Amino acid sequence: MNIEHFKHLLEAKRRELLGEIADLKEEARGAGGAEVRDITDDATSAQASGQALEQETLASQSLVQVEDALKRIENGTYGKCIVCGKPIPLARLEAVPWAAYCLEHQEKHDRATHAPKGGSKI
Repeated sequence: MNIEHFKHLLEAKRRELLGEIADLKEEARGAGGAEVRDITDDATSAQASGQALEQETLASQSLVQVEDALKRIENGTYGKCIVCGKPIPLARLEAVPWAAYCLEHQEKHDRATHAPKGGSKI
């Protein structure tokens, strides 16, 4: 496996995410800047600000995953599932260079994170 290739991909993604986060922070701050305002302006501004903050949160979460992958490169564990230690397929790493799990454990992780809490309310 060409670790330098993946390190380059991850560093490029980190730069992209940092730029995106900076832009979204600026967008959220500037959403309420109109001089003449009415209730519709306020609602539109609040919605735009909320959307920018939500996108910023997602970008920040992605940034954490990218930085974690760069740490795994540094400590020699990149490309191995953080649960079982099995190699992550190269095709998966090409598609998602920050992947931390093999497919089996990614599916388990996704089910655990997206499972409904508390059961049905019907």
